[in-house]
Amino acid sequence: MTDHTVTLTQAERVRTTVNLRPKDAATMLILDRSGARPKVLMGKRHAGHKFMPGKYVFPGGRIEDGDRRMVATGAVPQICEDRLGKRCLRPSAGKARALALAAIRETFEETGLLFGSDEFGAPENPPAGSWTDFAAQGVFPDLSAITFVARAITPPRRPKRFDTRFFTVDAAAVAGKVEGIVGPDSELTDLVWVDFEEAKALDLPTITTVILQEVESRIAAGFAPYLPVPFYWEKRGSFVREEL
Repeated sequence: MTDHTVTLTQAERVRTTVNLRPKDAATMLILDRSGARPKVLMGKRHAGHKFMPGKYVFPGGRIEDGDRRMVATGAVPQICEDRLGKRCLRPSAGKARALALAAIRETFEETGLLFGSDEFGAPENPPAGSWTDFAAQGVFPDLSAITFVARAITPPRRPKRFDTRFFTVDAAAVAGKVEGIVGPDSELTDLVWVDFEEAKALDLPTITTVILQEVESRIAAGFAPYLPVPFYWEKRGSFVREEL
């Protein structure tokens, strides 16, 4: 197996800021495993962004207050909840749930895709903002549909630092789509379905390449729930890989 810690340690990074506490964030890999070659949905970031301009990424972003209050159907699978709580200062079922909801919300904000169920009508009293727009489509986010597959913390002294949890969801779990979200003036200017070899040929952040390879290995191993979840972080100037 490739030693991704070397790749991450050797990646060039500007380290010019005071050391910031990483912010909790969540990211979603949308997988289509219906064909012979599994595919993943990648989005191209707007060239005008200060943070990773023009790079292809998975939808995602910081956890927000509303993610702690939004109603949902299903529950985060217990094995995922347990792993989301490992190596955390204050682990809780509520935090695991909020991270999963953040991944669903960010995916909706950036792609227009709603992952959940339309069998229960519209959620009542959603938090203001994106969750109100989500609920207006008559969809409940479904926490049972997603799987926690990786975690990574941005190294010290970077201008933005995130403690990112990577989730996967199957494309078949989509319950709706709002059109017109992706475009030339949006956060993501383009969305592409690509197989893993095609994905790795895109202009990607280093950590995105590493997570793609981790998930590709997970699929090749059968994508069983018990497979370990890699956790990348920097220790005394070099990346380490733990398993959660």
